Amino acid sequence: MSRDTFRQASLAFAIATGLSALSLGAQAQQMQELSQAQRANAFSKAQGHIESHQGRSLSDADHSFEARDLVVDEDGAEHARFDRRYKGLKVLGGDLIVHSGRQGALQSIRQTLARQIQLDTKPKLRAAEANQIALQSHGGELLSKQPELMVYARGDLPALAWDVRSFSTKADGTPSEMHVIVDAQNGRVLEAWDDVHTAAANGTGKTLYSGNVVLTTNTVTGGYELRDPSRGSTYTMSLANKTNGGSIMKDADNSWGNNATSDVASAGADAQFGTAVTWDYYKNVHGRNGIANDGKGAYNRVHYGRNYANAFWSDSCFCMTYGDGNGTSLRPLVSLDVAGHEMTHGVTSRTANLTYSGESGGLNEATSDIFGSMVEFYAANANDAGDYLIGEKIMIGRAFMRSMMKPSADGSSADCWYSGVGNLDVHYSSGVANHLFFILAEGTNSPLGSSPTCVAGNTRVATGSASLSGIGRTAAAKIWYRALTTKMTSATNYAGARAATLAAAAELTATLGTDYSAQVAAAWSAVGVN
Repeated sequence: MSRDTFRQASLAFAIATGLSALSLGAQAQQMQELSQAQRANAFSKAQGHIESHQGRSLSDADHSFEARDLVVDEDGAEHARFDRRYKGLKVLGGDLIVHSGRQGALQSIRQTLARQIQLDTKPKLRAAEANQIALQSHGGELLSKQPELMVYARGDLPALAWDVRSFSTKADGTPSEMHVIVDAQNGRVLEAWDDVHTAAANGTGKTLYSGNVVLTTNTVTGGYELRDPSRGSTYTMSLANKTNGGSIMKDADNSWGNNATSDVASAGADAQFGTAVTWDYYKNVHGRNGIANDGKGAYNRVHYGRNYANAFWSDSCFCMTYGDGNGTSLRPLVSLDVAGHEMTHGVTSRTANLTYSGESGGLNEATSDIFGSMVEFYAANANDAGDYLIGEKIMIGRAFMRSMMKPSADGSSADCWYSGVGNLDVHYSSGVANHLFFILAEGTNSPLGSSPTCVAGNTRVATGSASLSGIGRTAAAKIWYRALTTKMTSATNYAGARAATLAAAAELTATLGTDYSAQVAAAWSAVGVN
């Protein structure tokens, strides 16, 4: 696939932005400790909802349900999970969750089953025939000569199927216990998976920018691959200076790179480390489980093209792509803040989806800069300490690509809002929000330096000297995240962003312990947005 076929925004730093829609106060559900009697009562109420709402649960007298799990929120709302049986047969893909409010009223029923099951449960294909088909397809030895007859409901239409279990040993000695699902009417293999999940290994990444770091990798035949099973199976592949194809990076001893470009694995280690830290930042700080909040990882493509001096996120491949730089103005573009910037574009595309032009485009870019910087602080890596500079590690002949403390320092970005700011390139109109975030987090006079404020008549360069105190990075990031994920829309402009962050600050009063609305308003005024 060529670069032109991607729907992308390139890093200059161009790319798509955004953030997620998780509530920020109690982002991890608080589960109450329940007695057996309380659990039984909760399941009984949920079972009653299933029976009373058969249209919503896609059930009738042929269906039965077995309680499997229960989560109770801090406010008493209940989420009861059930497995489904149809005419006594297990239904793969038939499980559902009943959501009830604190007073017990049904709120919703969540399931993947899309239509009512209506099946003849007498198979045309005999068990022995299903066994033979499964072994021909996946090999191994039968764990049992009698496979389980079940309903397969993970496809477009529910189907009667045999679940054939087999055992084998892989070439590297890893055991394999396969489920092979065979259609009980026509013998087609519907799906197969291994019950033995490969364990992760800890490797060493000798990166270009972050020193020596621990990488979670995956054990494969003959060594290791640069895939992280603990973070949605995120992985890094090398394009070997091409623009398509490529393969996942592998290594015999689980030591990746040599801290220099002479080893192609060095850039791969940077990219994989950046992905891991960004994943952890979003999950541990904002409660977001992966870019799309579905627990699935994106992947990295390094060594893209020849002398390619950029990086980009692509929605179509759900991946980050990094060039090696041109050697004159840019080094390989795999630094930590770039990784955070790129992955945030993926988050934005799944949430606020700010249009990539005008003021919304500037907000889009600024969001990636903001959270790219927050990822860098979160990493607390001595070789690449947190700061409010974008691309400081990858530039040649310049100290940084962009500055959030004084955006105009790059010669193109705007410190202040003015009526024509939306006509700038989105990488330069982003300066207004970047400036706002720095002042909100750190204040105008901080150990990091002085950030001038905007006065009447200022456009690109701020000349004011107002004094404001910051509220800290953590609070500022939570306010921005909530505003992006619950308030902003694709067409939000700077005035809309001001309103969104004010609303977010008020809503987060209990979580943050303080209502920061006044500080948010003052910071916006300091960049000319009133």
